[in-house]
Amino acid sequence: MPPARTAVIAIGGNSLILDKNKPQVEHQWEAVYETAKHIVDMIREGWRVVVTHGNGPQVGFILRRNELAYPYVHTTPMDIIGADTQGSIGYMLQQAMTNELRRVGIRRNVATVVTQTLVDRNDEAFKNPNKPIGGFMSKEEAEPFEKDGWTVVEDAGRGYRRVVASPIPVEIVELDAINTLVQNDVIVICVGGGGIPVTRDENGNLHGVNAVIDKDRGTSLLANGLQADLFVISTAVEKVAINFGKPDEKWLDRMTLAEAKQYMAEGHFAPGSMYPKIEAVVSYLEKGGPKALITNPENLARALRGETGTVICPADESGNSPCW
Repeated sequence: MPPARTAVIAIGGNSLILDKNKPQVEHQWEAVYETAKHIVDMIREGWRVVVTHGNGPQVGFILRRNELAYPYVHTTPMDIIGADTQGSIGYMLQQAMTNELRRVGIRRNVATVVTQTLVDRNDEAFKNPNKPIGGFMSKEEAEPFEKDGWTVVEDAGRGYRRVVASPIPVEIVELDAINTLVQNDVIVICVGGGGIPVTRDENGNLHGVNAVIDKDRGTSLLANGLQADLFVISTAVEKVAINFGKPDEKWLDRMTLAEAKQYMAEGHFAPGSMYPKIEAVVSYLEKGGPKALITNPENLARALRGETGTVICPADESGNSPCW
């Protein structure tokens, strides 16, 4: 038999909440089980699978509970919130995939690794925290958080919000442990929310920091570290589009690395949605990754068969690539 291929799959935190009017945990379970079915389909096709996930909505819920409970209950730093959500979301995915594997007759172990992601303590992002977190507050409600060490800013007349830095990830601390599990055919859930942001001091000791890491950037770094054969970003759309929402909108079956960089430069991808996903794919391919795929969860199996989705690969000057 040919050696097993490794795919790293990034699923969005919003994919765990299919209806914003139904954010309750029981509805999150429904979404998780649906996602698990699509991932298990890949495993049935012979893939080794590593799953990462977003955590934006879940972090928001914890922060809002903090705000409502303050000052009666202490606030929670972002690194601890990241660990909390890695554990809870990992547990849900772990259980759902274990049950689905059992249903289809596959005996495989699934494990969640609470993962730290190293960032540079001198990253420029720490000088200008600009990633909003938590809910909107009045000036009076925000003042105690400022006194507690948080950076709080006024947001376009809508109220006050806490902001944190979003530094560039440089190392997956638990990479060797994750790789050991993968090589032993364990299905791994890790790097949730991009990983828990940590810095290293002069003595080499790790410390958590109040920051967030882009989930797709963290997953791209992981995929390169594992020398993955495929980097999959599971998102809300079936394919990537250029000129999105315009009369000349075009859905793409494939992109070369050069085209992806060109479309980014031309402003085709929105900063808060598709841009960071393409940026993560470009980073993965530039560091030697062979193939990336962007599609939505329900079309994952079809995309792997080449029937849909957007494939992004390195190519020569003529656009020729081993991917197609």
